[in-house]
Amino acid sequence: MTPPKITTLLLTAAALAATAAPAAAQSSVVSTPTAKTLYRNGPSGRFLVGGTWLRKLTSVQSGPQRQTGTSGWTRVTVPNAWNAGDNSDASFAGGVGWYRKDFRFPSNNRSSSWVVRFESVNYRSKVWLNGKPVGTNRGAYLPFEIRLPRGDIKPGRVNRLVIRVDSRRLPTDFPPAGLSVTGVPTGGWWNYGGLLREVYLRQINDIDFNTVVVQPNLPCGTCAATIHYRVTLRNYGGAARRVTVRGQFGTRGVNLGTKAVGPGRFATFTRNVRIANPRLWSPDHPNLYNAPLTASSGGRTLQRYTLRTGVRSIKVSGGRLFLNGRPLNFRGVALHEDDKQKGFAIDNADRDKELAYVKELGATMIRAHYPLHPYTQEKADELGIMQWSEVPVYAVKTQYLKQTLVRKLAARELESDIAANGNHPSVIVWSIGNELSSRPGPVQGDYIQRAAKAAKALDPTRPVGYAVAGYPSVGCQPRYAPLDVIGINDYFGWYPGPGGQIADRTLLSDYLDQVRRCYPNKAIVVSEFGAEANRDGPVEEKGTFAFQQDFVNYHLGIYAQKPWLSGAIYFALQEFRVRPGWDGNNPRPDPPIHQKGLVTFDGIRKPAFFDVQRSFKATQQLAPAPKS
Repeated sequence: MTPPKITTLLLTAAALAATAAPAAAQSSVVSTPTAKTLYRNGPSGRFLVGGTWLRKLTSVQSGPQRQTGTSGWTRVTVPNAWNAGDNSDASFAGGVGWYRKDFRFPSNNRSSSWVVRFESVNYRSKVWLNGKPVGTNRGAYLPFEIRLPRGDIKPGRVNRLVIRVDSRRLPTDFPPAGLSVTGVPTGGWWNYGGLLREVYLRQINDIDFNTVVVQPNLPCGTCAATIHYRVTLRNYGGAARRVTVRGQFGTRGVNLGTKAVGPGRFATFTRNVRIANPRLWSPDHPNLYNAPLTASSGGRTLQRYTLRTGVRSIKVSGGRLFLNGRPLNFRGVALHEDDKQKGFAIDNADRDKELAYVKELGATMIRAHYPLHPYTQEKADELGIMQWSEVPVYAVKTQYLKQTLVRKLAARELESDIAANGNHPSVIVWSIGNELSSRPGPVQGDYIQRAAKAAKALDPTRPVGYAVAGYPSVGCQPRYAPLDVIGINDYFGWYPGPGGQIADRTLLSDYLDQVRRCYPNKAIVVSEFGAEANRDGPVEEKGTFAFQQDFVNYHLGIYAQKPWLSGAIYFALQEFRVRPGWDGNNPRPDPPIHQKGLVTFDGIRKPAFFDVQRSFKATQQLAPAPKS
């Protein structure tokens, strides 16, 4: 975990009345956060803010109330999606909810600094502590942190944390929302409101790990590796400190040096470490190194940082993706975090179940339209499952993307993903988005250039990709020049496409060859393909299990004829909610459920699951390692 930039923006005074500090503990259920995390990597001093929270939903127009009692509040646990199971238009359009937690700090040490960390909140957040506004945030799927001012903290007493969450999406958000021509809310997937991942308190004893970057550079599959360290500390204390940063990479000790860090200031430590004969990470051998760090001053350890990472190279050469010098032809599935009862607010048991399906299929790649939970990414590292890591810059209309601020915010979303998840060896592609305009003009071209440049500056060790809707009429697009990897979303024979150009699946093979001719030096991946299925019926009828089976077998058969293809990803592993009125081109749909999944919402494997499994396991997804 790399701590995100801490938010310190103040809110308007008009909101103060919403969050008065508790006069007595009996106003709510009071607990003390526990020294527990749902994932491993990250700094010491983390405390899970679990137990009972209070939640209240309000009308958009209603003003804040004095929050001193429990009347009108519902007891919940966090993570929480307040509209899980509500499939109405109003639920999808979003609204405003309040979350409240009364707690005691785990330590009464008055010299400590405290930060509250939210792993994912959808979408706009305003935060108060004991009636004082402490910060705001915009966005979802990535963590943010807010420093809690020492003067607002009540050591040894009950404190109140209140978060206002506004889940209404704008056309400039990621992903965007709007209205269809008939006035129905639109969007990429179900708009769950709430604290969708867990919340932590972090205790900081003067020195904090602000960013931790550990990047392996492997020139060839049999070469020595160079591990590049870039570690930035922040001093929260009131006096300057001389701080030493040390670590390990496996059994190798690493001394990053000693620097003076002034109060409220930052210091960055860099070091390159050579590792001879490294144990490489790959799907067939997911070797990991323990790489912990410590920050100490005056002989006292102030903070520790836990990290497990791996050594591998991922490069594009001659129009192919190579992992450790071995050409890839991976097979994978798309994941979407959704549960029939819990919505997006799933837990680690749900994540383990998803990854078990992935392994059962024989897949070696996962993709989502947004950064996945840190636990999922750590398990991918351990299980040897590669990741196509994508930010939710999906279907943003050009009229909004043309706003310079929107393009900058989209690129910043990518930078935040890289900062938060760059130490995972399983991440092999940074994807800048999905299905913007199929004919990129100067506006989209500027975003592609801006995002690719930002990704390369932060992480020159990984390729940059982008997923596009596959239409033959689009032709070659010179504005894709900054990209290393192009993902093709292939729905030939399922959707008709503009002018019916992808209705005939027999045109797929020629289309893929056309893409190859357009981009001979870029790695080409099928980033999506799939067909809805929810019933028995004839193979000719869309929406039947037999049609889905025939669809996957045909498409996988075409991919097998393309030796230059670097991989293919089925969309999606399991069913999930999309939006009201969704039909997915199924003549007999079950809105709002996206039913291209190989596994039903209830966890039943469809017949096509086993066809995909058979094909995946028969495919050599990674060329054999050269003999030493």
